[in-house]
Amino acid sequence: MDGIIVSDTNSDALNGLANAHPEIRIIHNDNRQAAACDIVILAVHPPVLGGILSDIAASLQPSAVVLSLAPKFTISRLVSGLAGFDRIARTIPNAPSVINAGFNPIAFSQALTELDRSNILNVVSHLGQCPVVPDEDLEAYAVVTAMGPTYFWFQWAELLNVSKHCGLSETDAKSGIASMIVGAVRTMFDSGMTEDAVFDLIPVKPLNEEEGTIRSIYKSKLESLYEKLRS
Repeated sequence: MDGIIVSDTNSDALNGLANAHPEIRIIHNDNRQAAACDIVILAVHPPVLGGILSDIAASLQPSAVVLSLAPKFTISRLVSGLAGFDRIARTIPNAPSVINAGFNPIAFSQALTELDRSNILNVVSHLGQCPVVPDEDLEAYAVVTAMGPTYFWFQWAELLNVSKHCGLSETDAKSGIASMIVGAVRTMFDSGMTEDAVFDLIPVKPLNEEEGTIRSIYKSKLESLYEKLRS
């Protein structure tokens, strides 16, 4: 089947997508035609994915590849939900893909050939980095890289507010914060210094008293989320 077909339950979302990309074909709440395409992308949340798998299984072409964007549903679970169809890839995208700067690890089923894998990578690599990883690692990436921006964006936004309160222009503040973040990441991961040595580079730590609380939140919230995704 030629072209791009998008099915969704949200008419407003479909219409907005069609207005932005008139070359695509939209279908309201009927996945069967979309499921007959060469590449079938499952871009839904885990709670509704199970029902969709059973709905589309009969519409899949034998040569198609199913690409799931959802955590929790491993390749083996997808194969089971698709009545044995095993030409499957999984990726866990993250939001910077919207500017083609994503980090989107991907895993392939053994049923996919090297050509299949290359074809899928040619599609998803436009969105950013796409390292090939084991299927069992994807839930960890869901917690660390997919949801990772949400752990920092609000802090950077607040730092921007503080910068403007202190008299910096928005342009200068954004430039300074962005450069600081890039440099801090390189120092942490590429300098060869120990963690303690990196932390000791700055003697004044205004948030030091709250650090234990923040670390505890990371540990309790994110580790429990990982266990939930793996269950």
